[in-house]
Amino acid sequence: METAVVLGAGVVLGLAAARLTGWTRRLMERPSAWLSSGLHVVLAVLGGLVAGRAADDLAELVAYAVLALGCALLVVVDLAEHRLPDAVVGRLYLGVFAALAAAAVVQGDGGRLVRALVAAASLGAVYLVLGLLRPDQLGLGDVKLSGVLGGVLGWLGWSQLTAGALLAFVVGSGVALVLVLLGTHRRAGFAFGPCMVLGALGGALWGPALVGLAP
Repeated sequence: METAVVLGAGVVLGLAAARLTGWTRRLMERPSAWLSSGLHVVLAVLGGLVAGRAADDLAELVAYAVLALGCALLVVVDLAEHRLPDAVVGRLYLGVFAALAAAAVVQGDGGRLVRALVAAASLGAVYLVLGLLRPDQLGLGDVKLSGVLGGVLGWLGWSQLTAGALLAFVVGSGVALVLVLLGTHRRAGFAFGPCMVLGALGGALWGPALVGLAP
């Protein structure tokens, strides 16, 4: 999209994240320095810029922007409390998939929407199995978030889905290694949601180069 649209998306998402600070604070169980730092606003601005660059039309822009805004809030909450509130994740499902459905109509490509739904169900099922096997490492919030991330990655292509899913665990392994070296892993654990978001971003940007599957 045009530079003005890209910059506008960044500004709008930053303002939206700032406006949602109070609501996000009410979702949290205790005051958080992560939220007070304004990290969610910075992440929302960056997410808006990426969304503006990646979108081919307005409907796609809405889908990516909703995801970026929701993930900015979720990252901060997960870093602070190691949980992903349903109030945010549930709204992501409604907003993202409604916008993707509109994009499928605009583009005349229902196959992309079907692929997104299959990808969402598939990645969600994988996370559910992993969560049941290792509930100490993956929570139900991670399972729920995986579906919407998988849906957007599947909309983009199978390469993006595959790379995004794998990169989440690569990032998570790196974080775990650092925490082990620092001697804090066993005591505090770590939030996996941000790893999922980073993995999805990497898959969306570099999936075809990393995996090379057909769309």
